Amino acid sequence: MNIDVVVDKLYRTVQMHRLAEGAYSRYLWQNAENSRKMGVNEYGCADAANILYTIGAFEGDPARRACWVKTMQDMQNPETGLFYEGTHHTIHTTAHVVAALELFDARPRYPLTALFPYREKDRLYDMLEHLDWDNKPWPQSHQGAGLFAALTITRSVDAEWQRWYFDWLREKCDPTTGISYGGRLDRDTLAHHLYGWFHYMFNHEYARRAMPYPDKLIDSCLDLYEKDALDPLFGRRCGFCEIDWVFCLNRAARQTPHRFAEAKARLRDFSRTFIDYLMTVDEEKADDFNDLHMLFGAACALAELQAALPGELETTVPLKLVLDRRPFI
Repeated sequence: MNIDVVVDKLYRTVQMHRLAEGAYSRYLWQNAENSRKMGVNEYGCADAANILYTIGAFEGDPARRACWVKTMQDMQNPETGLFYEGTHHTIHTTAHVVAALELFDARPRYPLTALFPYREKDRLYDMLEHLDWDNKPWPQSHQGAGLFAALTITRSVDAEWQRWYFDWLREKCDPTTGISYGGRLDRDTLAHHLYGWFHYMFNHEYARRAMPYPDKLIDSCLDLYEKDALDPLFGRRCGFCEIDWVFCLNRAARQTPHRFAEAKARLRDFSRTFIDYLMTVDEEKADDFNDLHMLFGAACALAELQAALPGELETTVPLKLVLDRRPFI
Protein backbone atom coordinates (compact mmCIF):
# COMPACT_ATOMS: atom_id res chain seq x y z
CA MET A 1 0.00 0.00 0.00
CA ASN A 2 1.38 3.41 -0.98
CA ILE A 3 0.71 6.04 1.70
CA ASP A 4 2.32 9.08 0.06
CA VAL A 5 -1.08 10.81 0.21
CA VAL A 6 -0.81 10.77 4.02
CA VAL A 7 2.76 12.08 3.89
CA ASP A 8 1.57 14.94 1.66
CA LYS A 9 -1.14 15.78 4.20
CA LEU A 10 1.43 15.93 6.96
CA TYR A 11 3.68 18.21 4.94
CA ARG A 12 0.89 20.57 3.92
CA THR A 13 -0.36 20.83 7.48
CA VAL A 14 3.09 21.75 8.81
CA GLN A 15 3.37 24.47 6.18
CA MET A 16 -0.01 25.85 7.24
CA HIS A 17 1.41 26.31 10.75
CA ARG A 18 4.48 28.19 9.53
CA LEU A 19 4.73 31.79 10.79
CA ALA A 20 8.30 32.64 9.77
CA GLU A 21 11.57 30.85 9.11
CA GLY A 22 11.90 28.34 11.93
CA ALA A 23 8.83 29.70 13.79
CA TYR A 24 5.64 27.65 13.97
CA SER A 25 2.32 27.72 15.77
CA ARG A 26 0.96 24.67 17.48
CA TYR A 27 -2.65 25.58 16.63
CA LEU A 28 -4.36 27.19 13.67
CA TRP A 29 -7.54 28.03 15.56
CA GLN A 30 -8.57 28.62 19.16
CA ASN A 31 -10.70 26.24 21.21
CA ALA A 32 -14.03 26.98 22.89
CA GLU A 33 -12.32 27.58 26.25
CA ASN A 34 -9.94 30.12 24.68
CA SER A 35 -7.09 28.37 26.48
CA ARG A 36 -4.68 27.66 23.66
CA LYS A 37 -1.37 29.49 23.36
CA MET A 38 -1.62 30.87 19.86
CA GLY A 39 1.25 32.19 17.77
CA VAL A 40 4.80 30.90 18.08
CA ASN A 41 4.70 27.93 20.41
CA GLU A 42 7.32 25.63 21.93
CA TYR A 43 5.43 22.54 20.78
CA GLY A 44 4.63 24.09 17.42
CA CYS A 45 8.30 24.63 16.61
CA ALA A 46 9.49 21.33 18.06
CA ASP A 47 6.75 19.30 16.40
CA ALA A 48 7.17 20.96 13.02
CA ALA A 49 10.82 19.93 13.12
CA ASN A 50 9.91 16.44 14.30
CA ILE A 51 7.32 15.87 11.58
CA LEU A 52 9.54 17.19 8.79
CA TYR A 53 12.35 14.93 10.01
CA THR A 54 9.95 11.97 10.07
CA ILE A 55 8.76 12.43 6.50
CA GLY A 56 12.18 13.22 5.01
CA ALA A 57 11.59 16.94 4.49
CA PHE A 58 13.92 18.23 7.20
CA GLU A 59 15.60 21.58 6.62
CA GLY A 60 19.12 21.24 5.24
CA ASP A 61 20.18 24.82 4.56
CA PRO A 62 22.57 25.99 7.33
CA ALA A 63 21.20 29.54 7.50
CA ARG A 64 17.60 28.36 7.73
CA ARG A 65 18.52 25.69 10.28
CA ALA A 66 20.08 28.44 12.37
CA CYS A 67 16.72 30.24 12.44
CA TRP A 68 15.02 27.13 13.83
CA VAL A 69 17.69 26.72 16.48
CA LYS A 70 17.57 30.37 17.56
CA THR A 71 13.78 30.37 17.81
CA MET A 72 13.78 27.39 20.15
CA GLN A 73 16.83 28.48 22.15
CA ASP A 74 15.21 31.87 22.75
CA MET A 75 12.34 30.12 24.54
CA GLN A 76 14.58 28.82 27.33
CA ASN A 77 14.54 30.34 30.81
CA PRO A 78 18.20 31.32 31.43
CA GLU A 79 17.92 30.98 35.21
CA THR A 80 16.45 27.48 35.40
CA GLY A 81 17.42 26.19 31.97
CA LEU A 82 13.86 24.94 31.52
CA PHE A 83 11.20 25.49 28.86
CA TYR A 84 7.57 26.28 29.72
CA GLU A 85 4.38 26.00 27.68
CA GLY A 86 1.46 25.22 29.98
CA THR A 87 -0.21 22.12 28.53
CA HIS A 88 2.48 19.77 29.87
CA HIS A 89 4.75 19.58 32.89
CA THR A 90 7.83 21.75 32.37
CA ILE A 91 10.10 18.68 32.37
CA HIS A 92 8.11 17.34 29.41
CA THR A 93 8.32 20.67 27.59
CA THR A 94 12.04 20.89 28.31
CA ALA A 95 12.76 17.37 27.10
CA HIS A 96 10.62 17.90 24.01
CA VAL A 97 12.39 21.10 22.92
CA VAL A 98 15.82 19.72 23.82
CA ALA A 99 15.07 16.65 21.69
CA ALA A 100 13.97 18.82 18.77
CA LEU A 101 17.16 20.88 18.99
CA GLU A 102 19.16 17.66 18.81
CA LEU A 103 17.76 17.03 15.33
CA PHE A 104 19.72 20.14 14.28
CA ASP A 105 22.84 18.89 16.11
CA ALA A 106 22.22 21.71 18.59
CA ARG A 107 21.67 22.04 22.33
CA PRO A 108 19.94 24.54 24.59
CA ARG A 109 21.77 27.81 25.14
CA TYR A 110 21.92 27.40 28.93
CA PRO A 111 22.53 24.39 31.18
CA LEU A 112 19.47 22.66 32.64
CA THR A 113 20.40 23.79 36.15
CA ALA A 114 16.96 23.14 37.71
CA LEU A 115 17.35 19.44 36.88
CA PHE A 116 20.90 19.05 38.16
CA PRO A 117 19.92 18.08 41.74
CA TYR A 118 18.48 14.87 40.28
CA ARG A 119 21.94 13.82 39.21
CA GLU A 120 22.36 12.60 42.79
CA LYS A 121 21.24 9.00 43.20
CA ASP A 122 19.11 9.63 46.28
CA ARG A 123 17.32 12.58 44.68
CA LEU A 124 16.72 10.63 41.48
CA TYR A 125 15.22 7.66 43.33
CA ASP A 126 13.15 9.90 45.57
CA MET A 127 11.71 11.68 42.55
CA LEU A 128 10.83 8.42 40.78
CA GLU A 129 9.37 6.85 43.92
CA HIS A 130 7.08 9.80 44.59
CA LEU A 131 5.56 10.03 41.14
CA ASP A 132 1.83 9.22 41.24
CA TRP A 133 2.12 5.74 39.77
CA ASP A 134 -1.26 4.78 41.25
CA ASN A 135 -3.53 7.44 39.77
CA LYS A 136 -1.61 9.31 37.06
CA PRO A 137 0.94 6.93 35.54
CA TRP A 138 0.60 8.48 32.07
CA PRO A 139 1.09 12.22 32.78
CA GLN A 140 3.57 11.51 35.56
CA SER A 141 5.75 9.55 33.14
CA HIS A 142 6.42 12.85 31.40
CA GLN A 143 8.57 13.74 34.39
CA GLY A 144 10.17 10.37 35.05
CA ALA A 145 11.11 9.82 31.41
CA GLY A 146 11.61 13.47 30.48
CA LEU A 147 14.27 13.86 33.15
CA PHE A 148 16.32 11.06 31.60
CA ALA A 149 15.90 12.39 28.05
CA ALA A 150 16.77 16.00 28.87
CA LEU A 151 19.85 15.11 30.90
CA THR A 152 21.20 12.48 28.50
CA ILE A 153 20.67 14.48 25.32
CA THR A 154 22.55 17.43 26.84
CA ARG A 155 25.29 15.06 28.08
CA SER A 156 24.64 16.15 31.66
CA VAL A 157 24.87 12.65 33.18
CA ASP A 158 27.28 9.74 32.89
CA ALA A 159 26.92 5.98 32.38
CA GLU A 160 26.73 5.30 36.12
CA TRP A 161 23.72 7.62 36.50
CA GLN A 162 22.02 5.84 33.64
CA ARG A 163 22.61 2.49 35.34
CA TRP A 164 20.97 3.82 38.50
CA TYR A 165 17.99 4.89 36.43
CA PHE A 166 17.47 1.61 34.61
CA ASP A 167 18.21 -0.49 37.69
CA TRP A 168 15.39 1.28 39.55
CA LEU A 169 12.90 0.75 36.73
CA ARG A 170 13.80 -2.92 36.36
CA GLU A 171 13.45 -3.51 40.09
CA LYS A 172 10.04 -1.83 40.24
CA CYS A 173 8.52 -3.15 36.99
CA ASP A 174 5.44 -5.31 37.46
CA PRO A 175 6.48 -8.91 36.60
CA THR A 176 2.95 -10.04 35.69
CA THR A 177 2.22 -7.40 33.05
CA GLY A 178 5.66 -6.06 32.11
CA ILE A 179 4.20 -2.59 32.63
CA SER A 180 4.61 0.12 35.24
CA TYR A 181 5.31 -0.11 38.97
CA GLY A 182 4.46 -3.50 40.47
CA GLY A 183 2.01 -3.26 43.36
CA ARG A 184 0.86 0.18 42.24
CA LEU A 185 -0.89 -0.91 39.08
CA ASP A 186 -4.67 -0.96 38.68
CA ARG A 187 -5.55 -3.49 35.97
CA ASP A 188 -8.72 -1.56 35.19
CA THR A 189 -6.51 1.28 33.99
CA LEU A 190 -3.81 -0.89 32.42
CA ALA A 191 -3.99 1.06 29.16
CA HIS A 192 -3.04 4.28 30.94
CA HIS A 193 -0.15 2.50 32.60
CA LEU A 194 0.96 1.33 29.15
CA TYR A 195 0.77 4.87 27.76
CA GLY A 196 3.00 6.00 30.60
CA TRP A 197 5.36 3.00 30.47
CA PHE A 198 6.01 3.67 26.79
CA HIS A 199 8.04 6.74 27.80
CA TYR A 200 10.37 4.62 29.89
CA MET A 201 10.59 2.04 27.13
CA PHE A 202 11.84 4.52 24.52
CA ASN A 203 14.55 5.48 27.00
CA HIS A 204 15.49 1.80 27.22
CA GLU A 205 15.61 1.57 23.43
CA TYR A 206 17.76 4.70 23.13
CA ALA A 207 20.26 3.34 25.66
CA ARG A 208 20.22 -0.15 24.05
CA ARG A 209 18.88 -1.65 27.27
CA ALA A 210 16.87 -4.83 27.59
CA MET A 211 13.23 -4.26 28.45
CA PRO A 212 12.05 -5.73 31.75
CA TYR A 213 9.75 -8.73 31.07
CA PRO A 214 9.27 -8.26 27.28
CA ASP A 215 7.15 -11.45 27.05
CA LYS A 216 4.70 -10.04 29.59
CA LEU A 217 4.66 -6.66 27.85
CA ILE A 218 3.68 -8.38 24.60
CA ASP A 219 0.94 -10.32 26.38
CA SER A 220 -0.44 -7.08 27.84
CA CYS A 221 -0.36 -5.23 24.52
CA LEU A 222 -2.12 -8.04 22.69
CA ASP A 223 -4.69 -8.50 25.45
CA LEU A 224 -5.55 -4.79 25.52
CA TYR A 225 -5.99 -4.74 21.74
CA GLU A 226 -8.03 -7.91 21.52
CA LYS A 227 -10.34 -6.80 24.33
CA ASP A 228 -10.74 -3.32 22.79
CA ALA A 229 -9.49 -1.93 26.10
CA LEU A 230 -7.33 0.86 24.67
CA ASP A 231 -8.51 4.42 24.06
CA PRO A 232 -12.15 4.59 22.80
CA LEU A 233 -11.01 6.34 19.60
CA PHE A 234 -7.86 4.27 19.23
CA GLY A 235 -6.70 4.42 15.64
CA ARG A 236 -9.40 6.88 14.62
CA ARG A 237 -7.79 10.18 15.60
CA CYS A 238 -4.36 11.78 15.97
CA GLY A 239 -2.61 11.49 19.30
CA PHE A 240 -0.06 9.44 21.18
CA CYS A 241 -1.93 6.33 22.35
CA GLU A 242 -1.28 4.70 19.00
CA ILE A 243 2.51 5.15 19.01
CA ASP A 244 2.58 4.10 22.67
CA TRP A 245 0.99 0.73 21.88
CA VAL A 246 2.67 0.16 18.51
CA PHE A 247 6.13 0.99 19.84
CA CYS A 248 5.87 -1.15 22.97
CA LEU A 249 4.54 -4.14 21.06
CA ASN A 250 6.95 -3.87 18.14
CA ARG A 251 10.08 -3.18 20.20
CA ALA A 252 9.30 -5.91 22.72
CA ALA A 253 8.86 -8.30 19.78
CA ARG A 254 12.42 -7.47 18.73
CA GLN A 255 13.73 -8.71 22.09
CA THR A 256 11.94 -12.06 22.31
CA PRO A 257 10.35 -14.60 19.91
CA HIS A 258 7.31 -14.77 22.21
CA ARG A 259 4.06 -14.61 20.16
CA PHE A 260 5.99 -12.96 17.32
CA ALA A 261 3.53 -13.88 14.54
CA GLU A 262 0.57 -12.72 16.64
CA ALA A 263 2.24 -9.39 17.32
CA LYS A 264 2.84 -8.81 13.62
CA ALA A 265 -0.73 -9.79 12.78
CA ARG A 266 -2.19 -7.33 15.29
CA LEU A 267 0.08 -4.53 14.08
CA ARG A 268 -1.03 -5.27 10.52
CA ASP A 269 -4.68 -5.29 11.53
CA PHE A 270 -4.35 -2.00 13.38
CA SER A 271 -2.50 -0.35 10.50
CA ARG A 272 -5.51 -0.80 8.23
CA THR A 273 -7.83 1.09 10.59
CA PHE A 274 -5.30 3.80 11.31
CA ILE A 275 -4.27 4.45 7.71
CA ASP A 276 -7.88 4.46 6.57
CA TYR A 277 -8.53 7.27 9.05
CA LEU A 278 -5.47 9.25 7.95
CA MET A 279 -6.35 8.78 4.29
CA THR A 280 -9.90 10.07 4.63
CA VAL A 281 -9.66 12.81 7.29
CA ASP A 282 -10.06 16.40 6.11
CA GLU A 283 -6.86 17.99 7.38
CA GLU A 284 -8.20 21.52 6.93
CA LYS A 285 -11.15 20.94 9.26
CA ALA A 286 -10.12 18.23 11.72
CA ASP A 287 -9.00 19.50 15.11
CA ASP A 288 -6.57 16.57 15.22
CA PHE A 289 -4.59 18.18 12.42
CA ASN A 290 -5.06 21.65 13.90
CA ASP A 291 -2.92 20.59 16.90
CA LEU A 292 0.57 20.00 15.54
CA HIS A 293 1.59 18.12 18.68
CA MET A 294 -1.18 15.55 18.25
CA LEU A 295 -0.33 15.27 14.58
CA PHE A 296 3.26 14.47 15.48
CA GLY A 297 2.03 11.53 17.54
CA ALA A 298 0.26 10.16 14.49
CA ALA A 299 3.38 10.64 12.35
CA CYS A 300 5.39 8.64 14.89
CA ALA A 301 2.91 5.77 14.81
CA LEU A 302 3.01 5.74 11.03
CA ALA A 303 6.81 5.60 10.99
CA GLU A 304 6.93 2.76 13.52
CA LEU A 305 4.32 0.78 11.59
CA GLN A 306 6.30 1.12 8.37
CA ALA A 307 9.38 -0.25 10.14
CA ALA A 308 7.38 -3.02 11.83
CA LEU A 309 5.77 -4.20 8.57
CA PRO A 310 8.55 -4.25 5.94
CA GLY A 311 7.34 -3.73 2.41
CA GLU A 312 3.71 -3.24 3.38
CA LEU A 313 3.53 0.57 3.76
CA GLU A 314 5.27 2.25 0.86
CA THR A 315 6.42 5.89 0.73
CA THR A 316 8.64 7.59 -1.83
CA VAL A 317 10.97 8.59 1.02
CA PRO A 318 11.14 6.09 3.92
CA LEU A 319 9.80 7.44 7.18
CA LYS A 320 12.20 7.89 10.11
CA LEU A 321 11.07 7.71 13.73
CA VAL A 322 12.81 10.41 15.77
CA LEU A 323 13.09 7.94 18.67
CA ASP A 324 15.64 5.99 16.65
CA ARG A 325 17.91 9.04 16.85
CA ARG A 326 17.31 10.26 20.42
CA PRO A 327 14.76 9.77 23.19
CA PHE A 328 11.53 11.66 23.79
CA ILE A 329 8.40 12.64 21.93
